Amino acid sequence: MQLDGTKADIKLVESVVNEMMLTINNKGFIEPEEIRTYLESLANGDPVSMNGNGDEPVVLYTHKGSVRARTGGQKKYLDAVKDHDIVFAIGPAGTGKTYQAVAMAVSALKSKAVDRIIITRPAVEAGERLGFLPGDLKEKVDPYLTPLYDALNDMIPKDKLKIYLDQRTIEIAPLAYMRGRTLHNSFIILDEAQNATPMQMKMFLTRLGVTSKAIITGDITQIDLPIHEKSGLIDATNILKKVHGISFDYFDETDVVRHKLVKNII
Repeated sequence: MQLDGTKADIKLVESVVNEMMLTINNKGFIEPEEIRTYLESLANGDPVSMNGNGDEPVVLYTHKGSVRARTGGQKKYLDAVKDHDIVFAIGPAGTGKTYQAVAMAVSALKSKAVDRIIITRPAVEAGERLGFLPGDLKEKVDPYLTPLYDALNDMIPKDKLKIYLDQRTIEIAPLAYMRGRTLHNSFIILDEAQNATPMQMKMFLTRLGVTSKAIITGDITQIDLPIHEKSGLIDATNILKKVHGISFDYFDETDVVRHKLVKNII
């Protein structure tokens, strides 16, 4: 291959070609979306490896491979969680807010930095009125918590995950069931926090016990609360943004790692 152009342009094309060859050698194939993501990351000045074997920080090694901080926003997110006990991750769908949070929680559990993982989200689709639904608690809430189980299944072998869930080492429950608890030595994730009310948000944040971490994820453009109800995520952002020890991390379309159309939709 012969390249003609400025030194800067030639170096850029070499980078793309080398990255493509490395990816093909490692995986045996390359997806058009991977090339597109890499080109966009180059344009943003923060190149993201297509093959996952570059210098991206590893969040978690799993039975299916590794979970890495792939974008600039995800790298800042990882650093924020290392340095803070409460982190708010705010941004659009597809930016890895929840997936990366679950990976960090599993990593902390594996390294024995925490004793358990608790993942919760407001069951706003059911209006939190779970008593009116048929079946036991698990049958009632599982449809609302499926994305969280999906992430865990990617990171923990099925038999091991079942043990964790049975022993409540990993607990997934609606936000309403957090009331009255103090959660020590735990990694706690509140997902879809834009659908928590201010009272629920305060309740969640005050559950934090000794040597625990909390990540609150949400997208303020996808609020499903009744129109008269204020979002606890927006409320907390306004009230807590200057509190020392709490980090607010924001994602945008450059952090989207899903199908290219997701960026267009956002």
